[in-house]
Amino acid sequence: MKKAVYKRVIIKLSGEALAGEKGHGIDEDILSKVCDQIIEVKKMGVEGGIIVGGGNFWRGRQGTQMADRTAADHMGMLATVMNALAIQDALERKGAPTRVQTALTITRVAEPYILRKAMSHLSKGRIVIFACGTGNPFFTTDTAAALRAAEINANVLLLAKNVDGIYDSDPKTNPNAKKLKEVSYKEYIEKGLKAMDTTAITICMENKIPVLAFGLFEKDALTRAVMGEDLGTIIK
Repeated sequence: MKKAVYKRVIIKLSGEALAGEKGHGIDEDILSKVCDQIIEVKKMGVEGGIIVGGGNFWRGRQGTQMADRTAADHMGMLATVMNALAIQDALERKGAPTRVQTALTITRVAEPYILRKAMSHLSKGRIVIFACGTGNPFFTTDTAAALRAAEINANVLLLAKNVDGIYDSDPKTNPNAKKLKEVSYKEYIEKGLKAMDTTAITICMENKIPVLAFGLFEKDALTRAVMGEDLGTIIK
């Protein structure tokens, strides 16, 4: 039987990953496969929270021509709610109990984020999906993932991406980019790496939460990650 090395995790999913090759919206086949992996992790006895981005619908930087950056970021937060509800629906159709909690109060569609309620849900075997980032403009969903990981005392932050780890430069533009196996928090910041923003990395560093960045679409990626297998890049 597969055995997890982590008791409690935060999984950070990018909105772009849910869009697949379409680049926009939600690819239902990808959504289903991602949820299958999340359920497998749950079956291993792992308590799991999910932070989801909204880049498949709207990114804050799209609003750079807007007069109000705060409004642009709030639009991005609302985009994460659409993804969270889609993940909830897909998981529950597969029999996994979930709760969506939002950092902005939208009580008609989800619970407001309350740490004690989130912890209660996790202890009862429910998957908690956190939407709206931190609820504040100028902060990314990466920062929200680090913050929630610290709040729920997660053992690791799983950064599920479209690429198979962290490189010393952008592999899309540099064919000679070198994949990093392991990097310290300070090295990550000093080298100006871009897989997560520095605010998120700083929160993880201060709370001693390792970050494992890996390719979401590698075979059994999530289950291999919680089993502590050698994949992706570890920041610690």
